[in-house]
Amino acid sequence: MRWAATCLLAGTFVLLLVCVFYQQEYPWLVWLRSFAEAGTVGAIADWYAVVALFRHPFGLPIPHTAIIPRNQQRIADSLGNFVEENFLAPDLITARLKNHNAAKALSRWLADKPNSETVADAIVEALPGLLNAIDEEEVARFFDRIVIPRLRTLDVSRAAGHVLQILAEADRHQPLVDRGLSALEQWLIKNSGLLKAKFSEGSRYTPARFDAYIVDRFVEGLVTLVHEVVDNQDHALRRQFDGAMRDLVVQLQTSRAYRRFGKSLMRDCIRHFRNGDYYRVLLDHVRQHVIDHLHSRQPAARGVATALLVSLGKAIAAAPALQHKLNAWWLDIAHSLVVRYRGQLPVLITEVVKSWNAQEVSRKIEAEIGRDLQYVRINGTLVGGMAGVLLHAAAFVVAR
Repeated sequence: MRWAATCLLAGTFVLLLVCVFYQQEYPWLVWLRSFAEAGTVGAIADWYAVVALFRHPFGLPIPHTAIIPRNQQRIADSLGNFVEENFLAPDLITARLKNHNAAKALSRWLADKPNSETVADAIVEALPGLLNAIDEEEVARFFDRIVIPRLRTLDVSRAAGHVLQILAEADRHQPLVDRGLSALEQWLIKNSGLLKAKFSEGSRYTPARFDAYIVDRFVEGLVTLVHEVVDNQDHALRRQFDGAMRDLVVQLQTSRAYRRFGKSLMRDCIRHFRNGDYYRVLLDHVRQHVIDHLHSRQPAARGVATALLVSLGKAIAAAPALQHKLNAWWLDIAHSLVVRYRGQLPVLITEVVKSWNAQEVSRKIEAEIGRDLQYVRINGTLVGGMAGVLLHAAAFVVAR
């Protein structure tokens, strides 16, 4: 396009010379001469204007030329201010974001299992690095400042009472009772010899066979009783145990003695935790457990994380009220971030533009918009030529 515009300039200049040499023989060439003169002037003027934007014409330091390289610093400042005022206005950004349901889009994306698998893989692969980056002293300060003060105020007795109360509701503790009775049965069978020995120590004047007989009958009777309690959900011993458990729940929740015991137990646990340097032990155990798990053939963490993310996406997609809350939360965050950091991005843009080489920037800008600028030269040539013809016609009419 630069060659085309230059050739057009040369063509008008050659046409002007031809008209000058042959106008006396052919008077009608005055019209072409008017076109060529005005077109040449217009082409030269527009060439000068285009070149003056990017460099000095013919390398001459003419004032007000090489505008872009000479004003690079001012352009950088203006560009930064322009971006801040027209693109980083908090109200403008939040207004645009309000029209987009980001929570719904995210939920649909997470509900697609391959997407959740990608996120889960990234999370799982980053876990070892995150754990290794944790400072042990920071963990110790976290426990000392947050965890341990909360544990000191924890009412262990009342909490234990609530746990037992939850177990007692709808007979959730019965499987535990059955398991305990089965364990008692196994212990009696395996330790019948120990019972015989202890019985013989307490009864020195009876024959050993008689002691064994008594102990065997005793163990058989206990085992039979255990079987009866396991098979009969309405057994008297079960009812007695349930009553004792309900009484224990009340005592744990109301007794000052149990409350003092719980606080004393918690203080001992905290002291033991600190003295044993269990911060380091706990962190090392978690690190090693995670690393061993990830190096296994089928780490379950990826599957669990994927399932959680998919479930989260489906839950959000099915809850418009939750989407509304998440979108409001996201808008607040976006507004806060823009207010806090809107001045830093323009500074970055300004510094980057100022760091560029002025001549290189000028060449890049000219390469991007050069075709349009060459069209300006071409149009200037043609428009100037037509304007010359019109002026010559006007002058001809006035002279007549």
